[in-house]
Amino acid sequence: MQPSRISRRSMLRGTGALLSLPFFESLFPARVASAAGAAVKPPVRLGIFSVTGGTVLESWKPKEAGPLTKLPSILRSLEFAKDDITVVSGLCHSGRSDNLNAHEHCSLLHLTGASSVKKEGGKLFANISVDQAAAQVLGRETLLPSLEIGLNGGEKNYSFRSRDSVVPYEGNPRLIFDRMFRGRQPVVPNWKRRAEVGAANSSTPLNNESLDRSVLDLVLGQANDLRRGLGRSDQHKLDQYLDSVRSVEKRIAFIEARQRQDALDSVGPGLSTLKLPESLPKLGTPIWEITRPIDQDPSRHADYIRLLADMQVLAFQTDTTRVVTVAAGSDESMFPGVVTVGYERHCHTLEHQGNASRPEDADPIAREACRQIHAWYTQLFAETVRKLRDIDEGGSSLLDNTLLMFTSYMADGGHGRDDYPVVLAGKAGGALKTGRHLAFDKKAPMSNLYVEMLNLFGIPTTSFGDSETSRFADSLNSRLPGLILS
Repeated sequence: MQPSRISRRSMLRGTGALLSLPFFESLFPARVASAAGAAVKPPVRLGIFSVTGGTVLESWKPKEAGPLTKLPSILRSLEFAKDDITVVSGLCHSGRSDNLNAHEHCSLLHLTGASSVKKEGGKLFANISVDQAAAQVLGRETLLPSLEIGLNGGEKNYSFRSRDSVVPYEGNPRLIFDRMFRGRQPVVPNWKRRAEVGAANSSTPLNNESLDRSVLDLVLGQANDLRRGLGRSDQHKLDQYLDSVRSVEKRIAFIEARQRQDALDSVGPGLSTLKLPESLPKLGTPIWEITRPIDQDPSRHADYIRLLADMQVLAFQTDTTRVVTVAAGSDESMFPGVVTVGYERHCHTLEHQGNASRPEDADPIAREACRQIHAWYTQLFAETVRKLRDIDEGGSSLLDNTLLMFTSYMADGGHGRDDYPVVLAGKAGGALKTGRHLAFDKKAPMSNLYVEMLNLFGIPTTSFGDSETSRFADSLNSRLPGLILS
């Protein structure tokens, strides 16, 4: 029997018809709850701001658990936002490694919490990372599922889409900006209008007139005829192909609907004002010209981190994506002017000289130099927190509607993996009780924090990474008691 064929003419003939699409609820996450008018809530965003070199624990960790009083010296620049942050201590990674150096070991565990990581045949293996797990869900509602930006790669690989799929980070701010806004103008969403429109049109299409009817629907009958002449394996391949086409069509329809929303927002935008970056590199600038000065000049280094942080803020403010991971800093940087003690200015050297199994055994001058470097990083993070706090989303700030984790891929410069520095900035839409130090006396899996973070975003996982298998899992049941408001 000669199998049926879908002719080129049949495909082309179907492109003029229209399909009436349903209302896209995901475009309006802040719908009005009732006709009486409940408070309009913008979406909650997940940000990660990760630096190198860990921290100097005695100058970072508050002495007492409970309400934050005077912050330790490394965190002092966050004093203005003390009521908006949560300090979490006592978290650790315990995953094993195979064929990795110490930096690779730490970096692969960093956001994955994997029970084991390795390099095999030049390929890296870990687990899905917390940012990518969030992006799989939150990314359905934005133009970009996520952004991964900064100085990454080499020995530092933080984000994984799956056990063997590393996510590359983009270090060129020009390319980051172009990816965010290629083909469209940045605009501040009017969440109040979007919610009202969503409630008013929850049972009607957004706009039928400009949407082409699915070509797939028109040729489906012929596809069924074709299926009858195929073997089981080929039928499965055809079904997979049709599913992939449908997925692309849904994404196109989403983008078209989002473009209409952006057009309305450009006429009646939200309350905040966009501040676009002014110092983007020229198109075509090679990455080495951007990054080479960073390692030698702390002022250039700071400007670069500020630019990355501005991209993170801008992505959240414009709802381009709700998941942004920033890799800030470099272990190979020099810090003249930042470090004011001793003679050594090379960060990696200082990390090793200034760390030991016991702080009292470390070189005190190098340890003070490390403290100064980490206070410098925190100052840059604090600038980002201030910017988020100053953006009004209508009754709440962008910081109120964000969970921004400030941490490092190592616990300390000696490649330690116990007692990581973690500050959570923002209230995650009101789900976090802030202004306190949440301390865990025993080693608690960092993966437990990732379970809590994913749950905050409506992702109902009960485990992540080694939250259940870590030798430190103890009786926590993959949770961090007291972190989330009940």
